[in-house]
Amino acid sequence: MNKNLSPKTNWFAVACLLLVLMLTLKAILDFRKMWIEEDLLPSSGLTRFVYLHEYHAPLEETYGDTKVYFFEGKKPGGTVLLLGGTHPNEAAGFVTAYLMLENLSVSAGRIIIIPQANHSAFTHNDPQEGYPQFFEIEGVRGKRKFRYGSRITNPVNQWPDPDIYLHYPSGQKLAGNETRNLNRAYPGRPDGNLTEQVAYAIVNLISEEKVDIAIDLHEAAPEYPVVNAIVSTARSQDLATEAALELAFEDLKYSLEPSPYNFRGLSHREWENFTSTFPVLMETANPIQGRLRGKTDEQLILSGQDKMYQVAARLGVLAVPYDSSGLALNLRVARHAEAFHKIVEVFSRNYPEQAIAFSGFPHYFEILEHGIQKYF
Repeated sequence: MNKNLSPKTNWFAVACLLLVLMLTLKAILDFRKMWIEEDLLPSSGLTRFVYLHEYHAPLEETYGDTKVYFFEGKKPGGTVLLLGGTHPNEAAGFVTAYLMLENLSVSAGRIIIIPQANHSAFTHNDPQEGYPQFFEIEGVRGKRKFRYGSRITNPVNQWPDPDIYLHYPSGQKLAGNETRNLNRAYPGRPDGNLTEQVAYAIVNLISEEKVDIAIDLHEAAPEYPVVNAIVSTARSQDLATEAALELAFEDLKYSLEPSPYNFRGLSHREWENFTSTFPVLMETANPIQGRLRGKTDEQLILSGQDKMYQVAARLGVLAVPYDSSGLALNLRVARHAEAFHKIVEVFSRNYPEQAIAFSGFPHYFEILEHGIQKYF
């Protein structure tokens, strides 16, 4: 100890140092909790699973690798790919994929599910957002705990970010941290960074498995103009339009949005450019994604209730209706589920030789009546 300081000062310094060490240890332990995988319980309809590195070998033993689940019917038919977890801070996207994984049975054709598309992004939070690390659902199998991750790949797995991200192959310029955004990385490249290699593997999967429809599930802020939306390309526009019109007859409104030609790296844009699939992206409205939110906690993920958004709704600045009932996770998952049902139904009707038939995955009104709890 420093002899020039009084004993009282010395002990205070030691106490401060111990407090810092304790807080540092707690931060390390909290950080490591995000690396523990949640238990996902596939239904008996699962026929097999592989890892994404099957479509790009260098991903093996990296945090870009992730499970790919196959549900295959006894009758021939088309193939659908469902992606959840492109952005693991958009809970309805990956919860819908989890719900399908744990309840699905396919009798004709195939449904392929990647519930954690950006696996690395599930292992950390977005800094300075105040997000919870986890949320819980009390399911029929007991309490289930799920990670609430980040929009982008963990910097532990991919670093450093460039000052400016140059998309390959277009050369489009974006902020440097977008280099870790899977939905800016397509079509990817085999010798690129980790995120680009994940995108490259997914594009290879779509091509090798001859995927007919590829659906990417997302969420966005209630003030964002492209929300409660089905985004389609020129190839998938007719499919998406027919589905949206039929959903409207069920009093479910989805805006139809065109995939922008000049905004590169997006799943739907590059799946159109580099594969033969029908690409679709879907967005639901989630207050925890927005800039106008108040208290940010687990309940906001689950209930979607926020007083600041009620004020914003009264001021007319939101893109969707919003009142005291909020925008609950049940509602958001139900919207994704029903749109999935309708898109597959329309495709199967228009291409009967590639029809896809499945059961177990609940419809909109079933989820609203029973809650997602019944299906976990």
